[in-house]
Amino acid sequence: MKLKNILIYVLVVCVAMLSLAGCAADGAAAEGTAATSSVYSIVMIVIIFAVMYFLMIRPENKRKKKAEEMRNSIEVGDKITTIGGMVGKVVHVTNDRITFETGEDRVRIETTKWAVSSNEGKGANKDSSDSEETLNS
Repeated sequence: MKLKNILIYVLVVCVAMLSLAGCAADGAAAEGTAATSSVYSIVMIVIIFAVMYFLMIRPENKRKKKAEEMRNSIEVGDKITTIGGMVGKVVHVTNDRITFETGEDRVRIETTKWAVSSNEGKGANKDSSDSEETLNS
């Protein structure tokens, strides 16, 4: 990830330097090329924004969408890890909350869906579904 960020910064600096060099050269040229200089500058700014969008913004949006899909697909019996590092088995799911058990002592913790960082097993540990029945009664 660090290498990718370094490459992005180098690319942006190179494009900016080329843009400034082109503007300086155009400024030294005849005044009739002023319109060409401004068009060139606008094109370079658009290119910089396009590069930033495709290398920085779009991948981040994809990661957010994937995480949201993972959180919405959590089912009873899945093994999850929260952003705080707690691990447990899901026993109850509502629209925006999840209740899960942590280990053999069967301590139940309720948290919001956005606090889940990973789902490590679709349908894992579904052999003991009595936890959901006792929660609903």
